[in-house]
Amino acid sequence: MQYEIKEVDKFKYIEVGEGEPLMLLHGLFGALSNFEYLIEYFRHHYKVVVPMLPLFDLDLLHTSVGGLQKFVHKFIENRNYTGIHLLGNSLGGHVALVHTLKHPEKIKSLILTGSSGLFESGMGNTYPKRGDYEYIRKKTEVTFYDPAVATKELVDEVYNTVNNRIKAIKIIALAKSAIRNNLGEELNQIKQPTLLIWGNNDAVTPPFVGREFHKLIPNSELHFIDKCGHAPMMEVPQEFNQILHKFLTKLSQPAAVNP
Repeated sequence: MQYEIKEVDKFKYIEVGEGEPLMLLHGLFGALSNFEYLIEYFRHHYKVVVPMLPLFDLDLLHTSVGGLQKFVHKFIENRNYTGIHLLGNSLGGHVALVHTLKHPEKIKSLILTGSSGLFESGMGNTYPKRGDYEYIRKKTEVTFYDPAVATKELVDEVYNTVNNRIKAIKIIALAKSAIRNNLGEELNQIKQPTLLIWGNNDAVTPPFVGREFHKLIPNSELHFIDKCGHAPMMEVPQEFNQILHKFLTKLSQPAAVNP
């Protein structure tokens, strides 16, 4: 499915559907294809918004979780969104967390899947091995429970990214920033209803990370999906969408009043 990429000022984004904004933040190797099933399903119920995060466009000093959060804040202000359901996968989840802590006023709910912010097993000290296609293929496959999800197109995309010297440097800067920016002591300040959807076979942010987020974020609920890795919205989209839709529907219902 092709979507029109809108451009306003310095922001590039997709916006489809009507209703409350459901904003999707992709991870370090994220692309629109990561959210394809999610966009197609929720565009009939919400205004689905996907900003293109400037992973490789910020200067090196601001190539960090904080720099991406500032970009998201400016984007929200520019588009004047309110009552946002903010969803992030992997690094995108980390950015969503930092944003919700800094600017909670426009966030209605938070949805995290395979989020960094507490612990993540990165690509290792040897990463990235530029020019080693087989290494990149294996590292991409580790993201998923089913290695077949790491299509040749996806592996090629990652391979081309890490073979660009500037991009490789910025990937390392972002990965290091994510590790440094541990939110363990701040998560109890999040007041928004929070949905955690985790793959039971996530090798990057393993299941214990989901449990720890659940323990630390007061108003949170946690769902595990079997036979699923680090990107549930790609690998098991149907189950992911059902869990998310149920959560969002529950939020829109008026609270029961005791007689």
